[in-house]
Amino acid sequence: MLVDSHCHLNLLNDPDAALTRARAAGIGRFLCIGVDETRIDEVLAVADKHADVWATVGQHPDVAADDLGWIRARLAHPRVVALGEMGLDFQHAVDTRDRHAQCARFEQQLELAQQTGLPIVVHTRAADAETQALIQRFPGVRGVLHCFTESWTLASAALDLGYCVSISGIVTFRNAENVRAVAARLPLDRLLVETDCPWLAPVPYRGKPNEPAYVSATAAFLAALRGDDVETFNAATSDNFVRLFPRVNGRPDA
Repeated sequence: MLVDSHCHLNLLNDPDAALTRARAAGIGRFLCIGVDETRIDEVLAVADKHADVWATVGQHPDVAADDLGWIRARLAHPRVVALGEMGLDFQHAVDTRDRHAQCARFEQQLELAQQTGLPIVVHTRAADAETQALIQRFPGVRGVLHCFTESWTLASAALDLGYCVSISGIVTFRNAENVRAVAARLPLDRLLVETDCPWLAPVPYRGKPNEPAYVSATAAFLAALRGDDVETFNAATSDNFVRLFPRVNGRPDA
């Protein structure tokens, strides 16, 4: 069984049909990601409807809203297993004030994770040093660096803190040598696989809207890249998901 550890099911044209196709392809669990207040109820509704779908609640770095009280208000929802998607995206924020605001919002959410004991889902682009510095300020927090495209230095620092690293279909792209290099070095017990659908469909589906069924193509590519047996790889990444997000199995501890 495989897990799509990061997907935006609420943004698909037909989430129910996409989930049916994914289950037929051997995908057994799905984590639907919250990114802002305006669409969080859509995320929770998908998770409420499907027993194999869980949700996260958080604010994406591209969302410039400073009142994060809505996040705490939804953490008691029975399908919520993590905080996020949160983090830093300096590729899309070149203004110094915007970058400082992103850091402040990320820090607020890290503090909430520390208070609640929930794991986090981190988005990071072109902000290696700042991301590393912030997560190191909260050594008790665990989580995953999702859709990882950054340096081994950041990945290694996160691993030292107990984080997982998630790889998306980008690893199959021709110009993604750095992603392949990092993926080959990651310990198998810290690796997750995701689609980040509806974006970033892996080869051979590139150019199409991405969907959870395609995580199997990314997993097969990664297993071959690393020299892992496919079944062993799939089982390990699924186990990693449950260990990182214990609420999936009904355990409140993080």
